[in-house]
Amino acid sequence: MDFSRDCLSSDLLYTYNAIIYGLYSIIGFILLSVIVFGTLFVYEHFFWTKKIKDVRKKHVVVTGGSSGIGKCVAILAAKKGANVTIIARNVQNLEKAKREILQACENKDTQRVEYLSLDIGTDYDTVEKALVNLENDMGPIYMLANCAGLAIPSKIEDTTPKNLDIMMRTNFLGTYYCIKAVTPRMKAAKEGVIVLVSSQAGLLGIFGYTAYCSTKFAIRGLAESLAMELQPYNISVTLCLPPDTDTPGYAIEELSKPIETKAISQVAKLVQPEVVADKLFEDALASNFFSSVGFEGFIMMTLCAGMSPVKLFRQLFVQVFLMGPLRLIGVMYLFIFQRIIAQCKQHTNSENIEKVK
Repeated sequence: MDFSRDCLSSDLLYTYNAIIYGLYSIIGFILLSVIVFGTLFVYEHFFWTKKIKDVRKKHVVVTGGSSGIGKCVAILAAKKGANVTIIARNVQNLEKAKREILQACENKDTQRVEYLSLDIGTDYDTVEKALVNLENDMGPIYMLANCAGLAIPSKIEDTTPKNLDIMMRTNFLGTYYCIKAVTPRMKAAKEGVIVLVSSQAGLLGIFGYTAYCSTKFAIRGLAESLAMELQPYNISVTLCLPPDTDTPGYAIEELSKPIETKAISQVAKLVQPEVVADKLFEDALASNFFSSVGFEGFIMMTLCAGMSPVKLFRQLFVQVFLMGPLRLIGVMYLFIFQRIIAQCKQHTNSENIEKVK
């Protein structure tokens, strides 16, 4: 009996010691993490020289610059003293946007604002010729912000080849063509900033966005490869990952969204284009690779960092430390999305039964 009690006491003591050791290990890890993170933060905040680029008196080109995020980026560039060219197709919208951008100029007497009516996704030779002529007139392009894009949501069986082609040309090929056209002269100048606007849907597949997500995932691959190619030439690459943004394009997109896509979109709030543009410009001038806004943007940017470039030690530390826990949060979001899809299917089935009756 005494032996059994001794064994039981020994087991309890061992378990107790193991629990205490585990708790101390967790506390120690947390404290060590806080110390490391704090040290990195202090070093980067007070001792590390931040190289912020300046667009004053330089040429900034914005595709999709007649509305939405692109127009907001162009206005910011004008406020910071840049000469600005906006590119889009609709001349009337371009002229209206040009007037707004001119009003925002830091120095209206010396700054220039021009527009170029161009379909950037149709033919590379046309794009290259147009941008070469533009540089001859306005000066070398220092910053290229690729903001042109559109979404035509639909399930894969409802997506027409024509709509797929439109999205691929506008979202991906147009971006690729413009970057390809300006890169040689940026390399020769050994300076430049290139911004690619993808989407949170470029990190996460969403119901109803089979075609759109494909084009935006492609933008990320382009950005990562481009960053590796251009780093030796002092050309920074920034990948912007906006959420649903309150733009004219978004309003059109809403008209064709499947009910599942609409319901999923409502999980996160709609963001104003000025907010996205402010963060985009800040990150681009700081040479940060990722640019995102909001809590959902932080979650996805951190969770999906993968093999993407890293500039700040504390950013790397946050990614390493939080990637595991954020995976759980990500799965919770996926569960919510799957519940929404199941409920929409059930609702549709009920409506079909009522119609048959």
